[in-house]
Amino acid sequence: MRSFRAEHNLIAVSANLRETALNTEQTLDTTLLVDRDSILQLSPRREDNRDEQTGKEEPDRAYNLGALSETTLTFSKAKPQDFAFGYAFALGTCSPSAWGTGYKHVITPTEEMCNPSFTAAGRLGQTVMKRRFASFLVDQLTATFAKDSWAKLSLSVKGTGKYTDNVTKETVTAAYNAMELTLAANAVQGATAAARLDSIHAVRVLVPTTGEYKDVAITAASSATPAVLTITAPGEEATSTSYEILYAPTEPAWCSFPARVDESPLRVTDLVVKVGGLWNGTTFLEGHSMSEEIESIEHVISNEMAVEFRPGGTGAYASYAYRQRRIQTLKLDRQFRDFIMQRKILDNEYFGVQMKATGAEFETGKNFYVDVVFPRCVVLKAPLKVNGNFVGEEGDLQVLEDDTYGSVRVEVANKVSGYAQ
Repeated sequence: MRSFRAEHNLIAVSANLRETALNTEQTLDTTLLVDRDSILQLSPRREDNRDEQTGKEEPDRAYNLGALSETTLTFSKAKPQDFAFGYAFALGTCSPSAWGTGYKHVITPTEEMCNPSFTAAGRLGQTVMKRRFASFLVDQLTATFAKDSWAKLSLSVKGTGKYTDNVTKETVTAAYNAMELTLAANAVQGATAAARLDSIHAVRVLVPTTGEYKDVAITAASSATPAVLTITAPGEEATSTSYEILYAPTEPAWCSFPARVDESPLRVTDLVVKVGGLWNGTTFLEGHSMSEEIESIEHVISNEMAVEFRPGGTGAYASYAYRQRRIQTLKLDRQFRDFIMQRKILDNEYFGVQMKATGAEFETGKNFYVDVVFPRCVVLKAPLKVNGNFVGEEGDLQVLEDDTYGSVRVEVANKVSGYAQ
């Protein structure tokens, strides 16, 4: 039978290549190791006629306004690969360069009005269905390092709603007492008789005398093209009627999910945080190193993506996607061991921040790493609190745009040749 276990779910994306245009699908190149509850969602838009004069108390029509798409991709054990993919599509510009047998990816904010989009596909269960979505865009990125835990990454994404399923519906005309149905052109997905039978989701017939549909039992699907389905005759009459068949035909190429990138996830112990230093375009100079006093540090990018139906598009999915503005914040939760952050508030001081997480070596002398530099920050507030038996401090930092070096620079080292290219 069809497996609908959540452990069999998969999500793949075009991590290395951006889409050439909105609603133009790109080749899937990477399967992501996201959390089990990350599911690509279609968001249908429906509107009824409750505000029209129908002569009835309640609405009697519903209008199909197409669909949008959305999901949250959650990486509870985030790897350099995940950070590179997320930041590349959240910020928009990624410049790779060779580094030994690997690559360094320098990721910075784009000046374009819209961020790059990527294609994604999801498999639900092992054999239930697969669905490909065009044009997902990162609406919000949240990168979190908390004590005694893995690095975490969350990507809230919005899409235009353009999709393709591997399951289709076909209507066949045959007698009400038929015992076989022949598809118009397609074969049924599956190399074995059992697999082909699993690929038939439902067969129903329009009862000629009463006008309702009823389910039809199916016992076999042939390997021929087009396929022949063996069914239990729903009745004795030879009257011609309609059969609706819901099934998965032979899968197109996008249904073959690519390999994952094999990297070790990062731990909070891999992280070094420096506050108050200076970025000179090449190196982050000095600054106060924070270590064991940190409870957590979190970076949030909000792109406020507007994905809309506009004139000249299609009624099935959105044709417009733009970033309204980019806002970045840092939240620092730490033990209150010194007056450094409080003084920065009083002085309204501008300063740089660096977060660098270094992983294992992929070759001698070259490590996986994620290095995030903010050239210009300011503390908005840093309320004091009691955290267990210790005095704590929560620092809310605003990321600002520096005249020379911009707002943020992310550098990721791994063995993938490029992202969002």
